[in-house]
Amino acid sequence: MSRSPHPNFPKNLSITPNQIFPNLSFLSHGSHDIDNDGAFGIEAQREAISKYGIAGRIWESAHAMANYASSDSPLEFDPPFVDDPRGRFFAPLVAIELGSGTGAVAARIVREIRPNSGGFIIATDLPDVCPLLNQNLGVRPPPTRAPGNDAHTKEDDLFVRPLEWGNLDHAMSLAKEFGLSLDCWYSKVDEPRRLTHIICSDLVYFPGLFGPLIRTLIHLTSLPCVPPPPSSTPVKLIISYKVRNLQMETPFWSAFGLWFSFQPVLARRRILPVGSAARDDDSDNPEPWRQFGADDHAGRTFIFIAYRRPESMAWDVPKNDKDLTDGVGARGTPTKKGDETFETILFMSIDDT
Repeated sequence: MSRSPHPNFPKNLSITPNQIFPNLSFLSHGSHDIDNDGAFGIEAQREAISKYGIAGRIWESAHAMANYASSDSPLEFDPPFVDDPRGRFFAPLVAIELGSGTGAVAARIVREIRPNSGGFIIATDLPDVCPLLNQNLGVRPPPTRAPGNDAHTKEDDLFVRPLEWGNLDHAMSLAKEFGLSLDCWYSKVDEPRRLTHIICSDLVYFPGLFGPLIRTLIHLTSLPCVPPPPSSTPVKLIISYKVRNLQMETPFWSAFGLWFSFQPVLARRRILPVGSAARDDDSDNPEPWRQFGADDHAGRTFIFIAYRRPESMAWDVPKNDKDLTDGVGARGTPTKKGDETFETILFMSIDDT
């Protein structure tokens, strides 16, 4: 029986570095030794592609995700990347990024973590891609130690760990090590932490990976990786996605929408720069909200906000990936089915182009 090709080295792979990823300086992060031009520049990508394939390139929707995560963006977003820190439900940002690749997105998001807040981001990818992440993000490989919250301090805000899609052991290992699992919430020793965000940037491309990706998203939003309601608010999924082949990619959204509700992020230009004092007439003539990415003429780019459907917690998750992408088990029935949210969003987005 022949082995499946490595997901980062598909047949006839022919890709070049992203040469239009702008303003690499905004990826800088003071507490980590990140050489932006060296880590994420054209030559670095070229070398990384030769070693790591698809994972070595900075993909187009990484810029959309970085813009969305930036607190000093010239745009304002609905909904915002994080809750208003003045709001009663504000919590430290605790994020897991799937398929981190070069680490460019994680390098940007970590800048939004308040110092000494207890927040952090875990950049994940296949085990053989983690050396690239460690190198680019200036993160040392983890030492061998027993899982537990005491392994990390509030000064730690960026980690690299392996997470193969569809691998429950990898998901459980993360939850236990970082104090996110159900056991930690009932432990008298460890202070529990709540997973607030799952970050996915440009992950919808190969149909063969749709099932494992959805399965990992289900793992990370289910017991015992998260505590039961009402212990916490739902985990927010943030997915940046660039349309490349609708016929090939739509089946992912059809299956994803059965388990997760999702909507596009809206954006408009700020009336005043970030940090400026408000005036009485500031809200007189605001720009209308539009779908973020609607003006991407090189191809539609979306950022979706998604949450696990509460009723899906009681559904049986099929063990077969093909059954999962066909909708088996969703809505509590064994029949094949699909969700139409994505098609509706595409139809509504026509007015924004």
